[in-house]
Amino acid sequence: MATDLHELLRSLRVWDVDLPSFDPGAAPADPLTLFTDWFAQAVEAGQVEPHTMSLATVDEKGLPDVRTVMLHGADASGWSFATHAGSRKGRQLAARPHAALGFYWAAQGRQVRVRGAVTAAPSTESQADLHARSTGALAAALTGRQSEVLSSLEELARESRAAWERARHEPDAPVPSWTLYRLRPEEVEFFQGDAQRRHVRLVYRRTPDGWARELLWP
Repeated sequence: MATDLHELLRSLRVWDVDLPSFDPGAAPADPLTLFTDWFAQAVEAGQVEPHTMSLATVDEKGLPDVRTVMLHGADASGWSFATHAGSRKGRQLAARPHAALGFYWAAQGRQVRVRGAVTAAPSTESQADLHARSTGALAAALTGRQSEVLSSLEELARESRAAWERARHEPDAPVPSWTLYRLRPEEVEFFQGDAQRRHVRLVYRRTPDGWARELLWP
């Protein structure tokens, strides 16, 4: 029997858990501090893979694209992630160096949205980022050819085996295309869900004098 998608969707419930409260009046002056607090709370709440995020870019024609990637860090320089410079997202960022990030932590009904310009880190920093990660991450990077057409799964398995072998025996193997990117936020929004749909939205906007804060209607 075929699944009725609409019936399945109607059967689902959102935030069938106790949600935390959020007092925007007590929020810190900068978004990084609040993000760090919320991230730690998501980890403590058991959120699965809280370091994954949606990365939205646009191509040279202005058409949007989105995918899930991993957060590599966040500090005063911005939120960082990495990929091959020749991948689809790498090419899009080269053509239009702006992006948006989206975090969703269902365990607490929270979202964080980040928008801003993106820059590529120097090669030495990008390679250091790669080699600080796992053997599997290095093997995947060594496999390379991200976003290119794949002829067969057998080809992928063959190339992957060779990459894993090299990663195990050469943990400092260079991958010149591997690039660490940083998004310098111009706007960061924090969304706290509410079971009564009285969601709290606090947005930080960068100004010449620092960060301005505003509440938004849900």
